[in-house]
Amino acid sequence: MLEQPSDSSLGIRTTEWMRDNGARGLVTRIENLYYSLTAPSKGGPPLKALPKQAGAVKAFVARPVHYYRPPNIAPVITPALPGEGVWHATFAAGGSRPPVLMTSFRPEPSYPQLVAGVAWIDHTRTSVMLYPGLQEPSVALPSRGPMEVPPQLRPTVVATFNSGFKLTDSGGGFAYNAHTYAPLKAGLATILRYRDGRVDVIPWAGGPDVPGDVVYARQNLPLIVSGGRPNPNLSDGPQWGATLGNATQVWRSAVGIDRHGNLMYAAANYQTVGSLAAIMIRARAVRAMELDINTYWTSFITYRYPSAGDPANLLPDMDRSPERYLTPDDRDFFAVYAR
Repeated sequence: MLEQPSDSSLGIRTTEWMRDNGARGLVTRIENLYYSLTAPSKGGPPLKALPKQAGAVKAFVARPVHYYRPPNIAPVITPALPGEGVWHATFAAGGSRPPVLMTSFRPEPSYPQLVAGVAWIDHTRTSVMLYPGLQEPSVALPSRGPMEVPPQLRPTVVATFNSGFKLTDSGGGFAYNAHTYAPLKAGLATILRYRDGRVDVIPWAGGPDVPGDVVYARQNLPLIVSGGRPNPNLSDGPQWGATLGNATQVWRSAVGIDRHGNLMYAAANYQTVGSLAAIMIRARAVRAMELDINTYWTSFITYRYPSAGDPANLLPDMDRSPERYLTPDDRDFFAVYAR
């Protein structure tokens, strides 16, 4: 374990090694105890202002447009804070039709200090690629590629974000460069890209191998949102992962699709699977899947300028450096490019 290349801390590597070598139950019990002791108390003083989103360029000015842009997210808690649910561009060179928008809002009245970050990715202005990491997915690839945002593509990168659980935890499949390396499972939530560039989030209904029109496919548990409604089985703990299940309040992330075919990403601390689904529905996702969870693995990073200039996390309390994915990373991830 110590000899393998890694960008993770010794503590994280040790924990992951223990999970994979017979101590999964012990690690899970310790994690559950820790999160139960650090869970937020209900109520308390409300925020007076939202945390600043460092990657924001400007708010939209209301004016007639001839293309789709998402409506602002209606506040859950009233009165709303200044800028709550209001979309901001993230890429200074994006012009009048930005490729990525982001916002934040307070998703739970019982926890008035919690803030969720949401990003919206215009499918007509972007191309989304998947990159394997140093260690994940743990499949035999002929080449793991750059394991970071390729330097030659950085002039147009506008965002990066984390992928899903380790395949050994999710039991899902993985296809890359039109080849299947871990068999896809029917019914599991799948983010995939077709040869025409379209990206979607669907419940997999095909066989174990991707058809010829699919470039990549990454699975992670069942959908948490389908048809704009929460999965009715969100209370079924074992269905949502072998480690922390569905009810523990931790950092969680999700990716979804709106009714116009645009990708959406959301993340927040102290979330259950159910509250994460509610965030995605509030942001108008019609289908959504959970991605990775826990402080160390949740990242959405924007770049204000070309060539990955001025990187910033979606939320200021995200743990990892916004320079993540500009050097080889342990986990697979997605990169969004302007086109």
